[in-house]
Amino acid sequence: MPYYLLMNSFNKVTLSTIILSMWLLMVLLVPILDLHPNKIVLEKILLGSDAQSFLGYDDLGRPLFDRLMVGAYTSFTITFGVIVISLIIGTTIGVISGYVGGHWDHFVVRIIDIFLAFPGILLAIALSGLMGPGIANVIIALSAVSWVGYARLSRAQVMTIKQREHVQSALALGASHYRIILFHILPLIVAPLIIEFTFGIASIIIAEAGLSFLGLGVQAPDASWGSMIRDGTQYLLMAPHTVLIPGIALMLVVLAVNIIGDAIRDKLDVKK
Repeated sequence: MPYYLLMNSFNKVTLSTIILSMWLLMVLLVPILDLHPNKIVLEKILLGSDAQSFLGYDDLGRPLFDRLMVGAYTSFTITFGVIVISLIIGTTIGVISGYVGGHWDHFVVRIIDIFLAFPGILLAIALSGLMGPGIANVIIALSAVSWVGYARLSRAQVMTIKQREHVQSALALGASHYRIILFHILPLIVAPLIIEFTFGIASIIIAEAGLSFLGLGVQAPDASWGSMIRDGTQYLLMAPHTVLIPGIALMLVVLAVNIIGDAIRDKLDVKK
């Protein structure tokens, strides 16, 4: 690889790591700092930065810095919850389906096809509309959509790995199916699951912001990057900072996650 391409890739990954570290730092500082994201100061409606809030104020005079911090915490909480639930459920279903095969595998494949027939975000919107807004309902709605990717990926990997010699040897030696799955199959599908996990973070962050923007996610007065963008669109010409600040934060985090995902995918590429 040419030197300038190597340095360019290194700089992108380093910058993305810094951005994600700042996101995590914001999440860790929220419970510690004395933030007032819902404090209304009518005299400071739509004002720019000052000593109390260097990012300015929204349409109700609430400090954007405090709300941006809480929005980062909300985004991380929902993303972490959805990723963990989807990873556990999807991987379990996919591994069992690919290993057992037969009628159970055909049934699981049909279920996966049904979920894939609908656009994920539309299905999440429908589920959020049925269950009502709220953080818990957003996690459930997005988990109901996100598990499919892990299930399909793990199923495909297991169907290939279970035919290998070391698995057949373990079966011939009398190893239990539980031991074969846990010690001979799962370690070999960790790499693709990590890649799917990384890219899933970005999609869930965008989906959560989209649901909050539509009023189906985090509800007022709780802060979310999506709801902050929605509230600021009405005053975009007068106070563009109310949209730009959460929008840029959302863009940087999603872009950083995707760059890190590309780097991990290249690093774990066995063929290379």
